[in-house]
Amino acid sequence: MKLKSNSLHFEIMPGSSKPSGYIRNSYREDGKIKHQTVSRINGLSLEQLKMMKAAFEGDVIDKRDIVLTGGREYGAGALLFDLAKKIGLDKIIYSRNEAWVKDAMAMIIGRIVYQGSKLSLSKAPEISCLWEICGVKDSVIDADKRCYESMDQLTARQSSIQKKLAAKHLADGAVILYDMTSSYFEGDYEGSEIVTYGYSRDKKRGKKQITVALICTKEGCPVSVEVFSGNTTDCTTVKSKLAEIKDKYAISKFVFVGDRGMWTQKNLTDFEDIDSITALTHDAMKKLCEDDNVQLSLFDEESDVEVVLPEKPSVRYVLRKNPVRGEKERNSRMAIIEKTEEALRKIAIPKKKTDDKTLAVRAAKIFLKYKSEKYFSWSIVDTTIIFCRKTDIIAHEEKYDGLYVIRTNVEPEFMNISQVVDAYKSLINAETAFRNIKTVHLEMRPIYHKTDERIKAHVFLCMLSYYLLWHMNTALKTFYDENPSYTHMLVIEVMKVLQKVKLSIADIPCYSVAEPTPIQQKIQNAVLGSC
Repeated sequence: MKLKSNSLHFEIMPGSSKPSGYIRNSYREDGKIKHQTVSRINGLSLEQLKMMKAAFEGDVIDKRDIVLTGGREYGAGALLFDLAKKIGLDKIIYSRNEAWVKDAMAMIIGRIVYQGSKLSLSKAPEISCLWEICGVKDSVIDADKRCYESMDQLTARQSSIQKKLAAKHLADGAVILYDMTSSYFEGDYEGSEIVTYGYSRDKKRGKKQITVALICTKEGCPVSVEVFSGNTTDCTTVKSKLAEIKDKYAISKFVFVGDRGMWTQKNLTDFEDIDSITALTHDAMKKLCEDDNVQLSLFDEESDVEVVLPEKPSVRYVLRKNPVRGEKERNSRMAIIEKTEEALRKIAIPKKKTDDKTLAVRAAKIFLKYKSEKYFSWSIVDTTIIFCRKTDIIAHEEKYDGLYVIRTNVEPEFMNISQVVDAYKSLINAETAFRNIKTVHLEMRPIYHKTDERIKAHVFLCMLSYYLLWHMNTALKTFYDENPSYTHMLVIEVMKVLQKVKLSIADIPCYSVAEPTPIQQKIQNAVLGSC
């Protein structure tokens, strides 16, 4: 709180039942004397308040009688709570001010400020004002009641909450981003139907996992999240997501943007009435380049080239070339080839007696590991592996390095080529959302819950936390530009330093929030504005 002046005094209001004490600041404005309440003291007898007033006025005060203790984190929790109220997140969760809504708000904000398990968050009152900021006055937080049971309530409202988020952030004609990821588990989940083995996007082979699907606005604001079993492939979810957007969210006209794994040829055929933007797979791109209307010379570093094939005029292809990406692809290919050669040399001449069949199996395992057999000619002669590079195949592959093709069936009148490219590039915003939800700040894993419903509730909580964090980062965009050393993680840490402290004068306590530093005040102003 910013004081209007340096003049402080203590007032006592006897009241009809219980007296209260007020520390107030006096100041003059427009020729009139006004008062600003700095702190209110309740729960003391009238005699104690009179002693405190005397001490405050210096009659009996000694500096040793003034003690500051019990500092607890206040700034970060209060900032995010005020922001949540400003954007109406509490009302989106539920229109009534029920106890479980307060608990949910504490868990959503707590995910940003502290991470960790729900059990550890229930112990936060020892170091933080978070729970009381959210309206939970319990001195001891019951994790079963305040966390787990409230998570169940939140999950029951998930469909309604996501419908409200879609109504707020999506409209007809919207560009909608869709992406999927996986999150792996440690330990035993034998009773789960969704924790299972599947393709790991985290490159964690041998780990059970879940698959998570996220719908975002073009700017990366999350609207909907769904948890699938760990063996779910991207392309099999497209139908249900399109139905969700059209039927649940009542959006009839939209542009659905997804990566190569979403839009298989079957999906492109089955949903050709849906406006979509995606990129071709490497094989599909090479096949397109075999068409007489598409030459490799059309791929340009400086400009986007649009191609429409005569046999399907409703589809537009945007040819692009990225030299940085091309160099990366060449280096990656050569690294694979060199690792394959190194492994083959180790087994080429066996140290122990063996046979050609066993040696062929060993070589096949190496080629399978690096997916590199197409780059080599090899044979086994006199129990020795003879191999060499297929330079023509390698040279042919190099022609496509750095090339990619964006495909869309959106009408030119609705989106020109630069808008199509911009929409596809905005997929990075969905990837950023996943990166923050999974690892960078919100740390979705490790997931401590064992039941499928609680796992889903945890993922939904993480999405709502990112929704709040996204709004904070959006509000701080100018602040980040002016203070490039700041990230949202540093902002949270800086605000956590702002504490609520216990001020004891002659053993008589009161509580007050510390004065924010200039940078804390700047953050508050940027995030909350005039609210």
